[in-house]
Amino acid sequence: MSLINWQYFPKSHKTPSHLNEVVNAFKVNEKQINSSENYKKSDEVLSCLCPSLEYIGFKVEKSKKKIDKINVPVLFGLNGKLEKYFDADGYNENTKTVIEVEAGRGVLNYQFLKDLFQACMMSDVEYLVIAVRNIYKNNKDFTSVTTFFDTLYTSERLKLPLNGVLIIGY
Repeated sequence: MSLINWQYFPKSHKTPSHLNEVVNAFKVNEKQINSSENYKKSDEVLSCLCPSLEYIGFKVEKSKKKIDKINVPVLFGLNGKLEKYFDADGYNENTKTVIEVEAGRGVLNYQFLKDLFQACMMSDVEYLVIAVRNIYKNNKDFTSVTTFFDTLYTSERLKLPLNGVLIIGY
């Protein structure tokens, strides 16, 4: 049985095949990243996932150095010059999918909400993947995040400019 949990939103839609590939990338690496046994920082988890994500077409942040950042456009200014961008942990231009991997502060500091906001502002982004620990300091982070998105989609009070959101618990 896999220790990787996942939930796709909206629940009324079938998970796109390219997002199933992302889930499989986590499953292939679950022994290295399993949050019940490992206490890796988000960058360390991303490093473990990097080869699998690159294999399925993602550009992946390699370090915090400017040259290694993945800039996703938000605003364009005069003469089409990039005016504003947000950094992402991973981006697949073909599937228009952004990945954000969170560890300790994923829920504790509501980082998943910042990830959602930024993905909604990004140009040419249709899908967001947020990966959080299943458990962090005895809190069920994956459950907290999926409950939030379940409420958001069920209430129908806020319409997101995304085709879908995939939450992964590792």
